[in-house]
Amino acid sequence: METSAIARRLTSRFIAGRTLDEELAVCRRLNAENTLATLDYLGENVTSLEEAAVSRDTYLEALDRISREAPNATVSLKLTQFGLDFSTEACRDNVERLVERAKAIGSRIEFDMESSEYVDRTLEIVRNSHAKYGCARAVIQAYLYRSESDIEELNRLGIPVRLCKGAYSEPSTVAFARKTEVDANYVRLMHRLLEAGSYPAIASHDERIVRQAVEFVTSHKIGADSFEFQMLYGIRRDLQRSLVSQGYRVRLYIPYGNAWYPYFMRRLAERPANLFFLARNLMKS
Repeated sequence: METSAIARRLTSRFIAGRTLDEELAVCRRLNAENTLATLDYLGENVTSLEEAAVSRDTYLEALDRISREAPNATVSLKLTQFGLDFSTEACRDNVERLVERAKAIGSRIEFDMESSEYVDRTLEIVRNSHAKYGCARAVIQAYLYRSESDIEELNRLGIPVRLCKGAYSEPSTVAFARKTEVDANYVRLMHRLLEAGSYPAIASHDERIVRQAVEFVTSHKIGADSFEFQMLYGIRRDLQRSLVSQGYRVRLYIPYGNAWYPYFMRRLAERPANLFFLARNLMKS
């Protein structure tokens, strides 16, 4: 199913394509529209260290191509894609190759955050990568109770943070259950990052939250070059373009590859409006 024509039609709005060439073509188009990109090669939770090595080599190729074809782009990765479920040491070695290459080409590694069981191990690798190379950004999820203390530590260490709401199913023992609580915590953490963070990324499609971010940076005289907004490819294009037209930096998270199903279903689950949009557009042409 993941390589069928029907699947391609279903996912084309949210996924750049199956190949790196297709991905970079999207990056070049967005760059011409003054929009930044971060590349995500789909395929978390590999089943062996051999698969993890393939992921590493795929990302190394992507970084080499970025240096020539999309110099303002970064790459985003999930540590389970590099063997974290099998060996922390092997995962760390795979990732260090990527961080070293990113540093050499003047780019950055964006460390995606997975479910709560991975947070400590992910942040440890982020801290080590930042200390050695200085080109790592961590993702923090606002729905976790622990995120405020994590952000304070990352701010203290000067590690950039991408703040998102969180898309994994978590128990009430570790995460806020109600949307209103998540939103309120997101805004609190966003303000803290904008005040004291190192080039934070505000990752949200929630127009109300984006508006509050704009109001906050305006009232506190925070420069538009000291942070960026991040959004998913294919979602809220109108909001993305509006922010760019106002002079804000916007970076889109652009996935590619054949392993689209878990990513695609998470996108639909976290924003039901995406399902309605998709159904409406499948009726056309």
